[in-house]
Amino acid sequence: MIPGMDPKMMKQAMKRLGIKQEELNVKNIIFNLENEQYVFENPEVTMVDMKGVKTFQIAGEFKKIPLEEKITINEEDIKTVVEQTNVSYEKAKKTLEETKGDIAEAILKLQEE
Repeated sequence: MIPGMDPKMMKQAMKRLGIKQEELNVKNIIFNLENEQYVFENPEVTMVDMKGVKTFQIAGEFKKIPLEEKITINEEDIKTVVEQTNVSYEKAKKTLEETKGDIAEAILKLQEE
């Protein structure tokens, strides 16, 4: 908005320029980033159409939620750690998860215990 300009006049000016605005009834928005999510609950969302190009304006509170990296631990890696350290299957698997699948680091960690 332009300070001091009547909102009604602003709408008329935008209409003459071919700009249309529409308030959207949005329940939530989630942006998935590489390592986190931004979650907006009940945001104020306006769709602006300027000569066929649509953009969205979002206002509201959001939460940042860190995403955990999913690591796949295969059976062969667990067996290798069990053989090298003589620990239980469960302990080997847990240590591999803690070391994000790094077999060497898991073995060293278990040998130090």
